[in-house]
Amino acid sequence: MKKNKFIFLMSFFILILGCDKKNDKFPLDKRFWTVDDYTEVILELRYGYKDGEKLPTLDDSETQQIVQKFIDTENFKVVLNDKELGTKHKSEVAVAFFDKWKDMINIYSDLDKKDKYIYEIEYIETYKFGLELQLFYFRLGNEEILASSDDPNSDYIKNIIDSNINTMVNNFSFYLDDINKEDAFSENGKKIYSEVANKYFIKLIEENPKANYDSLKEKIILMESKSKSETIKTALKNILSKIEDLKTI
Repeated sequence: MKKNKFIFLMSFFILILGCDKKNDKFPLDKRFWTVDDYTEVILELRYGYKDGEKLPTLDDSETQQIVQKFIDTENFKVVLNDKELGTKHKSEVAVAFFDKWKDMINIYSDLDKKDKYIYEIEYIETYKFGLELQLFYFRLGNEEILASSDDPNSDYIKNIIDSNINTMVNNFSFYLDDINKEDAFSENGKKIYSEVANKYFIKLIEENPKANYDSLKEKIILMESKSKSETIKTALKNILSKIEDLKTI
């Protein structure tokens, strides 16, 4: 009996030690992760796990802290909201974070043999990180262009600014591509996906009321027609209504 108890305690100790060793590869002691931290974290998440080995997830008490830090928008907001820092510097930081996000979004995007997202919540939350980031990224980029221009009111500069905003709108529309494979989400996944769409597309429209939303509007109409999820349909209708409201401004 004592021997069995000893074996159990040793196994438990090894399990805890293994978890701690894995977590030690991430800078969890830091309040905010920098771009350099993300470089290391992305490399670990992409290549530090064997095929079939479970990645850190939000529902795993041993590894959830890794994901929580990974998707924490305060990591870039702490810099991009700092009024003591210059626009050029903040714009450069936003560009660097955006480049990292393009790698981040692939980490949790795998599907299983039934074409279901293996990490649907982590995937959606990582995408949300990117949507929030882009609102800063494009705004700061445009502010830098205006600040460095001899004539901010020239047609040339206005065209560049408009083009950048339209690029952001197009980037946001990519989020809706997942509606083409909405069956890859569980019902809870569809709910969270819809909440993110509703929140950030509304924010996009409110912050950029003069943007050209014709292409986005067309895509929303097509996706609403294609979707079988009432949750997703409701979110799309809400976004479409917000675009239509712009006509009255």
